[in-house]
Amino acid sequence: MASAENPGYASDRPLTRERKANPVGAYVATAGVVIFTIAVFLDWFSSDALDENISGYDADGANPLTAYLGIGLVIALFYAMTRARGGQHRGLTLVTMAAGIAATLLALSNLFDATGVASGDVDVEVEIGVWIALLGGIVWSVGAGLLAKEPEGDDDWHGARTALGHERHEGHTH
Repeated sequence: MASAENPGYASDRPLTRERKANPVGAYVATAGVVIFTIAVFLDWFSSDALDENISGYDADGANPLTAYLGIGLVIALFYAMTRARGGQHRGLTLVTMAAGIAATLLALSNLFDATGVASGDVDVEVEIGVWIALLGGIVWSVGAGLLAKEPEGDDDWHGARTALGHERHEGHTH
């Protein structure tokens, strides 16, 4: 039974909290989400035939949805940093990285084909917003990747212990 003297592990080795995730990756991912979100409201396409500029917000509903998802993920990352034993939740960090990769691919696909814009009959030119969104997606992905490489709350980098107190080394339990 877990108590102050027995934290629930049968190992003689004390449970330590010496490693915490470096939060720099979360800050970098946040910067990427901010960049991507700002880009959504900038001009992504222009057309002489339509005589207007089209923002990322108006071009396709996936653009603002991706930005809002990123905002939610960043809020969750910072909440996890305050609650998780090692300063991060690996699953959440990997989902944030996957969403950043999706944001990058979304912006990249808009460089080759204007998604959501009736561009079949109308020539559209790519504007600065798509490039800024691409930059934001890359920064977002890299930041989440930096955080993902950090130790998670349940990682024990000096030999992982199971709940029964056995040490695991190279996939074997003793």
